[in-house]
Amino acid sequence: MAGMGDDDRGAGAAGPAATTILSSRPRTAVLGAGHTGPVLARVALAAGYPVSIAASGDPAKIALITDVLAPGAQARWAADAVADAGIVVLAIPLHRFPDLDPALLAGKLVVDTMNYWPPVDGVQAMFDDPAYGSSEIVQRRLARSTVVKTLNHIGYHELEDDRRPAGAPDRRALGVAGDDPAAVRAVADLIDRVGYDAVRLDSLRAGRLLQPGSPVFGVPLGRTEFTRALARTHHTDRGSS
Repeated sequence: MAGMGDDDRGAGAAGPAATTILSSRPRTAVLGAGHTGPVLARVALAAGYPVSIAASGDPAKIALITDVLAPGAQARWAADAVADAGIVVLAIPLHRFPDLDPALLAGKLVVDTMNYWPPVDGVQAMFDDPAYGSSEIVQRRLARSTVVKTLNHIGYHELEDDRRPAGAPDRRALGVAGDDPAAVRAVADLIDRVGYDAVRLDSLRAGRLLQPGSPVFGVPLGRTEFTRALARTHHTDRGSS
């Protein structure tokens, strides 16, 4: 299947949000201090990334949470956290996304970890369009940002425990989907350093293969099994279209 391979390296022209972050561990801003945000902050810190974490208000309100659950991360105002970040991770509840000001993330590489899952979260009008994947809708709203989808198909409670070093036989794979090859490559590098094999998908639209209901959602699979499962789903979808 085009866009999925065994190698997470690839050539491609860098988009404006990704050109300056490919050769280092860029500062990462995690937006969201609920269940998922602190775990994401911890694993990114362990992988050598400087991390800021922000919620919707005064950072003093999450300072203790940050110190206890993500020691080493900086609790900051959202605008300050985003301003000097090379990667911004959206780890907020989906129903809060419509309240997020797109201008805050303009020019940034944004990692979308959110899911639209009506049986769990109820119907969300902004996302209730079967013609688009949820991250495509996020990208349409964040028109001045570069959105990459990943980390949505692994539970926050598994993210830390399932990490493995490169080459480990039981290393789990995670998909990384986006339209900008350089942005996808930068996020795939983050995923690899955190402790997972990154399987790159060549479009944000293909990120629908990572959503709830897909054969890889919430299922621990190695790279080969993960890629095969995506390929089977892709061919099934094409055959029914």
